[in-house]
Amino acid sequence: MRLKVTSVAIGLAIAAPLFAQNKESDRLVSSATVLQQLLSGGLPTTVLDKAMCVVIFPSVKKVAIGIGGTYGRGAMVCRKGAEMNGAWGAPVMYTLDAGSVGIQLGATDTDFLLAVMNHNGANQILNGKTKLGANASAAAGPGAQATGFNSEQMSADVLTYSRTKGVFAGVSLAGASVEVDNDANKAVYGKAMTASQIEAGPVPAAGEGLVGLLNKTSAVRKGAQGG
Repeated sequence: MRLKVTSVAIGLAIAAPLFAQNKESDRLVSSATVLQQLLSGGLPTTVLDKAMCVVIFPSVKKVAIGIGGTYGRGAMVCRKGAEMNGAWGAPVMYTLDAGSVGIQLGATDTDFLLAVMNHNGANQILNGKTKLGANASAAAGPGAQATGFNSEQMSADVLTYSRTKGVFAGVSLAGASVEVDNDANKAVYGKAMTASQIEAGPVPAAGEGLVGLLNKTSAVRKGAQGG
């Protein structure tokens, strides 16, 4: 009996990390799928061309009816190089806490995309937990038909979008918190690493679709907002 219990415990110890890794791999694949759909459904490529990083949170739902909490998990990909203007690097796993924003979410999933437009926004998010609108300024991103950026968008550190029931539009996420998901990153990369260490390293197999799509769509950064 003791041998059986020991065998089961060993099996669970082996299976748990594999389950976590598979779950996070699925998150990276879902992020790539959402990005492809957003590009087809209205995300201006000019936003990606000017962005230093992109954060995608697929299938975010309200945590509890009546409480209004909104919690999601996703991934951020940043451009390589000191000026963050080259090809896209390895994905870093993040969480989104939008409980204080007041977004009306129900049973329907909502996808969020954050385009990080400058060094302040990138540094704030890479350094750990960031509250949009406080540590990093945020504004609803321009729509598909926009010919440029308005003054608020030009000065924002982060441009934000949402998609619910196929409707894609810029949305205000001021008040939401974005934080590094250390457990998820450990599951993907096999050890504890900082966000900066991850994004400068090799791309995992599960992240190749997401990073490849970004490189195919916007290989190099083409200047700041309005530039």
